[in-house]
Amino acid sequence: MAETSSTPERFEVSAVKAARPFLVDTLTAIQQGNLARAKAAFEAYDSAWNGIEVYINVRSRALYQVLELELQAKISKALDAPRPDLATLLSDVQMMLAKYDEAIDIVTKAPPLNPIYDELARLRIVRAHLREVNPALKAGNITKARKSFEAFNDQWFDIEDFVRAQSLDAYVTIERTMLAVEDALLMTEKPDVEQVMALVTAIMTPYNAIVGEVQRQARATRP
Repeated sequence: MAETSSTPERFEVSAVKAARPFLVDTLTAIQQGNLARAKAAFEAYDSAWNGIEVYINVRSRALYQVLELELQAKISKALDAPRPDLATLLSDVQMMLAKYDEAIDIVTKAPPLNPIYDELARLRIVRAHLREVNPALKAGNITKARKSFEAFNDQWFDIEDFVRAQSLDAYVTIERTMLAVEDALLMTEKPDVEQVMALVTAIMTPYNAIVGEVQRQARATRP
């Protein structure tokens, strides 16, 4: 049943809609000929997509494949090229936005999934910020690395109780290592990049294990 004006949007719907503005920003930047801004906007979309792609994969495998394996891959490659064909790039992003709107329509009209899918998506949405840290450090962008870790740190509070319920050992490891990253990255003028990257990986490993377990739980609920 579709959402009505008197019914709050399900988390699935609002989460999927939240990634759309990044595609719009990408399209606008390409129309303006600003490829640097387009690339930054599309990277932000990719991060947001990583959080919610599970919904699309469950709702429509075919649409998921078009969005991620075809259009996203093609656009990413073009934005990395020295001189992309702007007309083709513009057309591809317009197509991707249209397909994304199809995805929004599908999740809006579909019946709710098992609530475990929302927990899985929340885990992935929060993790998306952490996934940005090490690539930023590798690129020498300390400012972005700090901003991404701070975003992860802020949103961790939304899911930490769920993580603790899944695995106390993983929760303790993540909490302790987050404190170490705060000291090494946020409280230091010139961070030791290798040290911080190792610490981030030490958070990511148990976090990914939790995501994997919850994903197995979600799949087990499907008929």
